[in-house]
Amino acid sequence: MLKSLTIKNYALIDDLELLPSANLNMITGETGAGKSIMLGAVGLLLGNRADTKVLLFPDQKCVVEGVFDLRDYGLQNFFAEQDLDYDQNCIIRREISPSGKSRSFVNDTPVLLDTLKPLGAYLMDVHSQHDTLKLGEGSYQLGLIDAYAESKPHLEDFQAAFRSFAKAKTELERLKADAQELKKEADFNEFQLNELSALSLKTGEQPELESELELLENGEEIQSKIQEVLHLLQNEEYGVNQALAQISQGLQGLSALAGKFGALRERFQSLFLELQDIEETLEADSSAVEVDFEHLERLRDRLSKIYQLQKKHGMETVEELMTLERELAEKVFLVQNLDESVAAAEKAFQEKEKEMLKAGEALRQRRKSGFGAFEQELSALLAKLGMANAQVKIFHAPASPTLSGLDSIEILFSANKGSEPQGLKKVASGGEFSRLLFAIKYIMAEKTALPTLIFDEIDTGISGEVALQMVNMMKEMSAKHQIICITHLPQVAGKGDRHFFVYKDETSDKTFSKIKKLEPQERVAELAKMIAGASPSDSAIKSARELLGV
Repeated sequence: MLKSLTIKNYALIDDLELLPSANLNMITGETGAGKSIMLGAVGLLLGNRADTKVLLFPDQKCVVEGVFDLRDYGLQNFFAEQDLDYDQNCIIRREISPSGKSRSFVNDTPVLLDTLKPLGAYLMDVHSQHDTLKLGEGSYQLGLIDAYAESKPHLEDFQAAFRSFAKAKTELERLKADAQELKKEADFNEFQLNELSALSLKTGEQPELESELELLENGEEIQSKIQEVLHLLQNEEYGVNQALAQISQGLQGLSALAGKFGALRERFQSLFLELQDIEETLEADSSAVEVDFEHLERLRDRLSKIYQLQKKHGMETVEELMTLERELAEKVFLVQNLDESVAAAEKAFQEKEKEMLKAGEALRQRRKSGFGAFEQELSALLAKLGMANAQVKIFHAPASPTLSGLDSIEILFSANKGSEPQGLKKVASGGEFSRLLFAIKYIMAEKTALPTLIFDEIDTGISGEVALQMVNMMKEMSAKHQIICITHLPQVAGKGDRHFFVYKDETSDKTFSKIKKLEPQERVAELAKMIAGASPSDSAIKSARELLGV
């Protein structure tokens, strides 16, 4: 519900504030006074685009702000999804700067128009005699039937089943596509896997093999060098060991003569022991380095195969080849088990499809249960609104599964006797369309929480008893929903709980549009002028009092 509307620097409006009643509000005024301008400003709150042409004073920004009571709309989830702070009193603001930049705010949080538009649709519904296109849309008509038949629980059940069905369908299609692709590559993958598996690769083996190969390939030269070193160490005449033994004896003699040489002898002994260890290691290596030409060839062959596979697959290590081997094994396994996997997915898909169709049928029956009553009630209301020969029929046909169900719905309409009802886009004139949509909203007012309804001269082209029927219906709707009606008919304006008058203020050098709430006596005068013109007669004033019941 709209609690307040503030408009600043918009078109002919300098500064305007509207505080509507929670029920039925009437707005009147002379042609061109600014009623349509107000609707343009309201459109900004609903996410419509704007430019600097709307600025009354080009060097000042335009601000349009609406305060809404959200108690009856259940919008907490919407605010959570949009990451907005929820408050029962919601403030929506649009600002247009002189540079042309437009900004939108919800509870002082900046938002994009893509967020503002759906929020605005929850809060306000602006209806004029030219704004009825959406009534011809199938999705809108289907939503009407769901609201009338109170099939929301059935729709939610179906949508849950449909999402599971769609997920199973996607999985089945993915598996089939993967299967087709894998089967194309199956022989090649299996060949590559066999090529890798034949080597029985082991983690870390490549450096070990390369080290062993290096040793064996240089085995004869290594053996020769070891023998040279050992000869230099062990020769009885000039070997290093013989000389070191003499040095050891000399240092021992020195340490016996003076204690200070004991440390030198110990240091030498450490070197001597290290050298002996080197000698023993060389002797052991000499025994180990035996050139086995068959083993050498096996090493060369294995490393050659490893290098070939690395080059083939663009890899540098055995570990990368092992990872590739595992991946190929998985693909080969999948191919070998494809039929079983696809069959399981096919079964799951069929089960989900069955559940979805069952939920869709339940939804369809619930919808169809409301067809007859909807047709009768709507036809009766149209008769009250001056279309006694109007006929309404609901055309239903099965449709491919979508999130909306398994049904195609179209409301067929005929305003004239003897004419076969047809689709709304083909047969309804602007005035007929307008009354039809009004009657539908009247019905929906009993079924759901409608947003604030703004009717812009919906009574154009009607008068007398039909106008009274329409405003009485508005009065009934306003018991549960806020209505704002822009009208030119005095019998309609007289039924409002609150009456606002839009007028031009030309007291300064610039014309401004202004609005004021009319007090009881001012309402009498305004209705009298609507009845008889600028200088109403006593009878016109009396008629105005009768309309107001005073």
